[in-house]
Amino acid sequence: MATPADTSAQLVFAPNVLHNQALNSVKFLSSCFAGAVAGILGLENWLGFALFIASIISTSFIIYAVNCRGKPARYLPGGLGELINPGQDNIFTFILVWTLFYGIIHVYD
Repeated sequence: MATPADTSAQLVFAPNVLHNQALNSVKFLSSCFAGAVAGILGLENWLGFALFIASIISTSFIIYAVNCRGKPARYLPGGLGELINPGQDNIFTFILVWTLFYGIIHVYD
């Protein structure tokens, strides 16, 4: 007899879950790019974080529409919530790249 945990684990299609690594890489690269843009533009304080949030939302929408084909629950165990979640690593990556590019471009302002 299957337990509820076994039944819920069977609802996620294994090849789609393996595809999650590619989705995480896209979100990571999006955070790097957004950090570089924020640093080059010289954004400070909340404007930089607003750019990060806009980047996460737009990346999540593209992944939702193109890769997940409107059904994120088949690809991600957490569904839509997992897709929109930026992740701690992506936030730190954004801040690191943001400060790096800000320091390189605007060092003598």
